[in-house]
Amino acid sequence: MTAQQRLKQLEKIISYILGRNPAEFGLVPDPDGFVKIKEFLKVVQEENGLKHIRRSSVDEILITVPNPLIEIQGNQIRSTAFESSSVYQESRDVPKILFTCVRRKAYANVIEKGIFPMGFSHVILSSDSDMADKIGRRRDPEPVRLTVQTPKCMDEGIVFYNAGDTLYLAESIPSGCFAGPPLPKKKELPARISDFEEPPRDRIPGSFMLKLKDKTAYGTSSQKTNKSKSGSRETEFKKNKKHKRKRERPPWRQ
Repeated sequence: MTAQQRLKQLEKIISYILGRNPAEFGLVPDPDGFVKIKEFLKVVQEENGLKHIRRSSVDEILITVPNPLIEIQGNQIRSTAFESSSVYQESRDVPKILFTCVRRKAYANVIEKGIFPMGFSHVILSSDSDMADKIGRRRDPEPVRLTVQTPKCMDEGIVFYNAGDTLYLAESIPSGCFAGPPLPKKKELPARISDFEEPPRDRIPGSFMLKLKDKTAYGTSSQKTNKSKSGSRETEFKKNKKHKRKRERPPWRQ
């Protein structure tokens, strides 16, 4: 197989993924058929035999193959064979249970506030739990799978759209309309030393407690008193020494 034939075959594979049946690979193009190139590359690298595809492979097709079946605009890619009428159709026969995944770090917030789109215009759900896990692992290696109860959602006014054989879309999923695993327990912080200190005891009338600072103060004041006393004695001795009269020589020594 020549290089030109290899690129032509790769072009057909990419066009099929993006244009013919994107839902088979867990892709949800926008109404114009575009998906993010980063998302597309994650999808093809999940498939055996397509892990070698890179952005450079797509660029080589656009440069080499005349009238390619794919096109790029900014950071998005699409197939020219995409049929826009196949997406965003309101579903009238929604399964009672759908699955979706959220990032583990966002799980606590999701339980409180509900499920909202992450990087897409709608929340992506699937009737196939394996497909939901596959889509979720593109954003988190260990996502949290949630089971969505569609009758409860529709009672809240949520509308579901068909995005393929097993994929569905919704603007949001209210809190209380889905179930998931329990939240992991928070790690308890180690107790501080101050938590083990005894509370101050009430003093008994007529008694006192000697504090360390009182001892220090007492010792310091006594040292200062002793120093002041010794200093005054030395001063007096020096004064007396100065004023001490000299002995007169006896007459026989003169």
